[in-house]
Amino acid sequence: MARIKGGMNAKKKHNRTLKLAKGYRGARSKQYRVAKQSVMRALTSSYAGRKQRKRQMRQLWIARINAAARMNGLSYSKFMHGLKLANVDMNRKMLAEMAVNDAAGFATLAEVAKSKLA
Repeated sequence: MARIKGGMNAKKKHNRTLKLAKGYRGARSKQYRVAKQSVMRALTSSYAGRKQRKRQMRQLWIARINAAARMNGLSYSKFMHGLKLANVDMNRKMLAEMAVNDAAGFATLAEVAKSKLA
């Protein structure tokens, strides 16, 4: 039986990596060895970036809720605690959406939280 060499598979692997490196500057998009390092780093960074985006969005929601709660005479922590005591189950994303687009609805939630805290 004839021996099969790995040229086809190596070429396929190289092309896959070079395709991912398309758009990189200079040797990073042309030479396999350099492209491989760049792509590995980029994929690692993109994985970490997806986690950071979730953290940053939650941070933004909390900042928006805090600003709206303070306009209604409560701090963020007191507002959230009041909602918990009132058994209002709303996530921070929806609360932030209300804070920005529905000030009247948010004010009623703030009153509910105030009444439960007192």
